[in-house]
Order: sequence, then structure tokens, then C-alpha cells
Amino acid sequence: MAIVRISGAEAEPIGRRLFAAPGRQAWDSHRVLYGHVVDPASGERVDEALLLLMRAPRSFTRETVVELHCHGGLVAVQRVLELVLAAGARRALPGEFSQRAFLNGRLDLTRAEAIGEMITARSRRAAQLAMAGIDGGLQQRIGALRERLLDQLAELEARVDFEEDLPPLDGAAVVAELEAVRCELEQLVAEARQGELLRQGLRVAIVGRPNVGKSSLLNLLSRRERAIVTNLPGTTRDLLESELVLDGVPLTLLDTAGIRPTSDRVEQLGIARSHEALAAADAVLLLFDLSAGWSLEDQALRELVPAGAVLLVAGNKADAAGLPVGLVPPEDGGRAPADVSFSALSGEGREALVAELLRRCGAGSLEGVQVALNARQRDLAGAAALSLEASLEAAAQQLPWDFWTIDLRGAVRALGEITGEEVSEAVLDRVFARFCIGK
Repeated sequence: MAIVRISGAEAEPIGRRLFAAPGRQAWDSHRVLYGHVVDPASGERVDEALLLLMRAPRSFTRETVVELHCHGGLVAVQRVLELVLAAGARRALPGEFSQRAFLNGRLDLTRAEAIGEMITARSRRAAQLAMAGIDGGLQQRIGALRERLLDQLAELEARVDFEEDLPPLDGAAVVAELEAVRCELEQLVAEARQGELLRQGLRVAIVGRPNVGKSSLLNLLSRRERAIVTNLPGTTRDLLESELVLDGVPLTLLDTAGIRPTSDRVEQLGIARSHEALAAADAVLLLFDLSAGWSLEDQALRELVPAGAVLLVAGNKADAAGLPVGLVPPEDGGRAPADVSFSALSGEGREALVAELLRRCGAGSLEGVQVALNARQRDLAGAAALSLEASLEAAAQQLPWDFWTIDLRGAVRALGEITGEEVSEAVLDRVFARFCIGK
């Protein structure tokens, strides 16, 4: 099934022009009509369909909306769309329905952005986070912080203009409130990183010498035969990608060709791509063979990992080495510098490896995150926190009240931009341009 949606003052007239409802079906709001989409020029029935009429303001956009529920398939839907456009409608821009809902007061900006995040969610946990935004959790939290700042701003500005007519202002109480709001904003900024992990996921490069079990690990984590596994070194000649979700976090695993000196031109190309994957990855999973021990080649690979990248050294073939699986205590690192040991053959140690990888990437405590800022919102919350720091500095220097208000206004403005209470047209265009057509 496909839906052609029309919003605006001409939606109902266009619907009446193109839709023939047999019998005495009433064109009432929020009522489904049965009939056919008809070409008004020729009288040809184009498709058997349902029509749903939602008169303003009881619709998503708070405009009159007509939905034509057609049969799926390219030809029928394309013909219906052509008739709608010929009747006077135009194609919606990306995100235009949600933008109209925002402009008409149906949504605040955080809810609108959450709709886009719901559409692009790559895991169930990311969808839950988006749903919390749609339900207004983020708007309520940011709105409450902004109201607290507005209360303090009103008190300060009143003293600037009418201090002689008002009781003395408790400056310590104002400072305590501004500090409390600043701490909450910094907490939101810190949690935003975890939200990004749920929304965008991580790119993890699996690297190691040939035949240490990189492809076997990829298959183990994917729980399917994604890569060819043999005992011959150099089997993986190209970069293999596998997308999966581990503990709610979307991961793109990059199974790289084993890095070693070789005269094989094809293998050389694969190794070059392995180096590129190392540079672009959010985290690197360096595998080595516990049964063979740590080698100079393994150490050379470790030194190839970019500075600042998350690195987890994992020892494979623990069963063949006769070693236990799981996290390796630091005092046991003498046998090999492994952070975790496992067996790709038996699957033992898989959970410990996954948990440690996610922990090092900052995704170890995602269950407690109820709302999370996106990148735009995080930057604004960070700017608001910095403005409050400047206002607190003015207080610490015991400057007059009007000096306190300068940066406090900036913090209020930044929080207003998050919810859309103070936002420019250019910002709206950037936000809604990321949406798909029809949302």
C-alpha cells in the first residue's frame, strides 16, 4: 500500500475533484471513504483507493489534510501523484510536513527532530530514545531549565531598573540556581555522546596478522557466515563490512585483510584498504593468536593504530592455548598483552569481549539514558553552559547586576533555539532538509 498525502487549504477541493465515492458516503472529518481515484479529464478509473479527510486544525500539520491510500506499485502511485500535481498541488520538500507542523504550533523543534531520528533509527534502543523525544521528554527538560533561567533573569533585570523600590536580592541564591542549571546542562552534554552512539553507531575495524581469526570473529559476532574462513593465510583479500546491533548499539564491523609483507598485488590492495579502515574507525579490535603468542608483527600492528583511537587487544584461540576466557587481569598480562581472551571457534568469551568493547567506546551504561541531545542541541546546550559560566564569573567578581544579565540572556537564547522558541529560518531549513520526502 502507498499513501499520497496532501496538506493545505486546497487539499479537500483536490480530493473531491479526483476521488469518486459511490453511494451516499459523507465527507466528514476523520472518516474513511471508499472509492476510486479518477482522471477528471477522461473519467478513467486510475486506482481503487481509500480517502481519509482530516480537517484543520485536527491534523499533523494543523492544516486540512487528505490522504489517498492506494495500491502499492510504481505505476498506480505515479499516476495518482501526477493527477494530484495536475490539480494544483506541488511536491513537498524534504521534511516539509513536519516543518509545517512546527510552524503551526503542532510540534516544538525537539519533537520534530525526534521524528527524523525515529525514521533513521538503526536499533530498537535508538527508536525508544526517539520516541521519548516525540513524547516531549526533551522539550520538557530543556523548557524547565529555560524557565528557571528566565525567573532569575527577571529578578536581576528588575533590580537593574527598580532596585530602590524592591526588597534586596539574595545574590547567593541566584548564583546557586545558575550553578545548578549549569550542572544539569553539562550532564545533558555528557549524555549526548551516548545518544550519538545509539543513533549513529560505531565503526569497528578488526585487524591482525593473517589467520588469527578475524573472519571467524566477524562471523561469531554476526551469528552468520559473513566471511570465508580457511586455514590459509591471506584468504581475506578485500574489506568486508557487516552491520549488526550489539546490546542496543549499531556497529559496522570492518573485517580487514591481514597486514603482512606480500608480493601478491591483489592482497596488497586489500592491505592498503585495511590501513584506510584503521584511520576511519571509531575503535580498533586488534586480534592475535594466543596459542602462538604475541609477536613483533603484532606489536608493529599495535603501533599502526592512530593516536587517540579506542583500542581493544583481544587474544583468540584461548582453547588451543589452554587459557581461560574473559577479561584478562593486568597482572596476567605477562603471557601476552591481551585485554580480553576468547575462542572464535567455540564462542566462549564473546559476551566479555562485546561488553569490554562497548565500555571502552563509552556505551557501557546506556540503559540509564532516557533523553539525549543530538549534535545541534548538544552544541547549543554547551554554549548555554559556557554563558552561565561567564555570568557566574561576573557574580564572583561582584560586578553590578546588569553584568550578570548579559551572558544569562545568551544562555536563555541558546536554550530557546533548542526547542525552537528562538530560531532563524536558516536553522529550520538545515534541520528539516535532513528529513525524507513525505515527513
